[in-house]
Amino acid sequence: MTTNLNHHVRDSRAVNTTASLPADYLLPFATCYAYSPKGQSDVSQRSRQLCARVKSGSTKWLRSYAATVHQEVFHGQVFSDFFTAPVLLVPIPEFRLPGQATFWVARRLALALHETGLADEVWTGLKRVGSVEKSSSAWMWERPTVQQHYQSFTVVPSSRAAKNILLIDDVITKGRTLAAAAIRIQEAFPKADVRAFALVRTMGFVLDIPRLFEPCQGVIHWNGEDAYRAP
Repeated sequence: MTTNLNHHVRDSRAVNTTASLPADYLLPFATCYAYSPKGQSDVSQRSRQLCARVKSGSTKWLRSYAATVHQEVFHGQVFSDFFTAPVLLVPIPEFRLPGQATFWVARRLALALHETGLADEVWTGLKRVGSVEKSSSAWMWERPTVQQHYQSFTVVPSSRAAKNILLIDDVITKGRTLAAAAIRIQEAFPKADVRAFALVRTMGFVLDIPRLFEPCQGVIHWNGEDAYRAP
């Protein structure tokens, strides 16, 4: 891919082609906490505090949340189908300019999960070769498409034979980023079982959430036009 990919990614909405993407793709996903962007209840306000802590990349907080996930796997068994040994954790990458110092939150989360014994290895072979606007800073109808995310990803060639791959991200909104990343990873590892885990899921259409800790399993569905998360 060329150094002009960044420009291509930003303009791909106008092209609106999905020739490189499958017509249909289902990605199982799991999350641990719920987040309300606009709710005014005590729980909703605390969810925004939790989300801010996660996005800050604080190792202290990420280790604490990873310990909670570990407890659920071995006692609640909510995530047992996701952290299935041997599992390879692949953090969702961020686009960084050369010399730019930023926190790679997904990688820090993956390492925290690995430290608890939930995974065999953390592999950073999924890369960003172009930038896309963050969903949190874009208008609802201007958020990056699955195609834009897909074009911004590349996978480092590897001879490893991964059986279970778990994509790791800090927050899931609609699921476009994870869907695009999963399709890229599936191309590189066609025989692998690819799933996704995000620590927090956004409940944008719910004014107030009833609880902060709400383990959940669901599916992200790419239908050839857009990705949809359920629940």
